[in-house]
Amino acid sequence: MNSNVKILLITFAVFLVVIIYQHIQDRKLLKTVTKSHRGTRTERLMVLKLLKSGIPHQTIFHDLYFKKRSGNYCQIDLVVATKVGIIVFEIKKFNGWIFGLENQTHWTQVLAYGKKKYRFYNPILQNNKHIDDLKNQLPQFQNIPFYSVIVFFGDCSFRNLNFVPNNTFFVKSSSAIKVVKEIIEQNEPIKYVSKSEIVNLFQSAALNGENDEIRSVHISNIKRNFRH
Repeated sequence: MNSNVKILLITFAVFLVVIIYQHIQDRKLLKTVTKSHRGTRTERLMVLKLLKSGIPHQTIFHDLYFKKRSGNYCQIDLVVATKVGIIVFEIKKFNGWIFGLENQTHWTQVLAYGKKKYRFYNPILQNNKHIDDLKNQLPQFQNIPFYSVIVFFGDCSFRNLNFVPNNTFFVKSSSAIKVVKEIIEQNEPIKYVSKSEIVNLFQSAALNGENDEIRSVHISNIKRNFRH
């Protein structure tokens, strides 16, 4: 075996060790907030982005199921409690072109240069509904600012999105942390009536996500509503 081959093998081995080590460290870091089977891979990647940016793990809550007044459940991908209010995330993964206007009920994903088209629910309206449902959980939420952050992973581009409502942020995953920091830095700190009440609510909602019956009922409701 010549020296060039040896160097190549050693380099590959070191690279492999670094990758494995980073994977192990990421799993440990992720466990401070959520479990490796919860939610989608992109949601967990967003959790890791937040943690690595310095957001305290105690303030990040993933894959939450809140019981609504109707008795059904609202599922929220990710919530961060900050000194300026509550940031509610909707995480998407799409490739291709995305067409949609702020108030359109459904948007369209276009692939293969227009040969394939798929409709999906407007994520701005979707996350606004999540925030409305969340505000009904506690009386103190009526006086707390909420920020809607819709994050798109994947190789996609937005074709005709020209207006986003106040306190709503529509970003690619590479800009998500920048937006979070801007929200925290550019808004005034608020006073929470009871932080422990909010933490208990979020922790309970996260535990609901471990309940198979709650998850299956929620999925059935989504499918039924989509058909209608």
